[in-house]
Amino acid sequence: ILGAAKTGSGKTLAFLVPSINILYNIKFLPKNGTGVLIISPTRELCLQIYQVCKDLCKYIPQTNGIIIGGMSRNEEKKFIHGINILIATPGRLLDHMQNTKEFIYKNLISLIIDEADRLLQIGFEEEINLIVKRLPKKRQTALFSATQTTKVENLIRLSLQKPIFIEVTTKIATVERLQQGYALVDEDKRFLLLFTFLKRNISKKIMVFFNNCMSVQFYNDLLNYIDIPTFCIHGKKKQNKRLKSFSEFSAAQSAILLCTNVAARGLDIPNVNYIIQYDPPDDSKEYIHRVGRTCRGKDSSGSAIIFLMKHELKFLNYLKFYNIPINQFAYDPSKLINVQSHIESIVTKNFHLHKMAREAFKSYLNGYITYALKDVFDVNNLNLLQTSKNFGLEAPPKVDLNLKLNVKKRKFK
Repeated sequence: ILGAAKTGSGKTLAFLVPSINILYNIKFLPKNGTGVLIISPTRELCLQIYQVCKDLCKYIPQTNGIIIGGMSRNEEKKFIHGINILIATPGRLLDHMQNTKEFIYKNLISLIIDEADRLLQIGFEEEINLIVKRLPKKRQTALFSATQTTKVENLIRLSLQKPIFIEVTTKIATVERLQQGYALVDEDKRFLLLFTFLKRNISKKIMVFFNNCMSVQFYNDLLNYIDIPTFCIHGKKKQNKRLKSFSEFSAAQSAILLCTNVAARGLDIPNVNYIIQYDPPDDSKEYIHRVGRTCRGKDSSGSAIIFLMKHELKFLNYLKFYNIPINQFAYDPSKLINVQSHIESIVTKNFHLHKMAREAFKSYLNGYITYALKDVFDVNNLNLLQTSKNFGLEAPPKVDLNLKLNVKKRKFK
């Protein structure tokens, strides 16, 4: 089975329920080893699938478990031999397949590869290929991918035989209940707009996306320092701290989560009111995944706002290409809470924040250089002095910008 569906459409239940049902009906027990194997790209996604699976298996004899990087390999080794439904990240899974004799997967019935495009995008192509080659050839395979890339097509050829394609489609790429807007913001006022929005919506549940780990950590430290409590998730944060932040934000009625794209795919966080894209995504598909963190469920609603500078407005053309309805978010620039001098004073006097601000500024520029859509996100269009103001810096640190990159332009029909 090759599946594609809009984010938040219930894909996890769609593959878990029939998989569990098969094992239950044939009385597949712990002594038989692993019957269903689910591979997902991130630890958070694996934990989320595991929690749903655990709830579904509460009253049946079939066992379930999870193996992910960041957890104790020796502890996993103790229980892996009797796990009927196993959820795993590819690196740790391959490690156990190669080195753990107790791991029984010769009786595997179903392989489920979730977020296949994301798995391959973040460099797991070799691991996935090695895993698939080790598994029994006689099995059912379900592969879910939001996009069809060359790498995904290669994986389809390797893992699927005469696949049935199932797609849930609509003309609009995002859910209809989602209110979407863009805020046109001056280059040196981006943080002031974010600060004002967070202060005036402190009772809401908000996710804010950035394009690099250092920005997430800097703004998390800065906002907490000035008494705006925030959680943060990014790829460089230790696993136990990531899980703690994710769990606490998920359980909260009102809270602010600062994050990179590590939180953009698949995470099912209840009752998110606002998605703020402080840094724009690399393309329209990543935009869709980010805003998909709200409006999850049949009757839920939410809003998404993307911050765009004047030279970035062409990004709206890419959203229109996917029939994404988006209107300008109107605000009065004179009503922004002007804390610029206060923030600069804090950052200048605080050694930790000043060091973090400089590193985050450099990471932001490096991230900007890597945008694929050079006709929209051209680092030469940035005013470095104005950009540095968003990090509380009085002047921009020196940055060696390598501008000799290929310009990638896309045509519209």
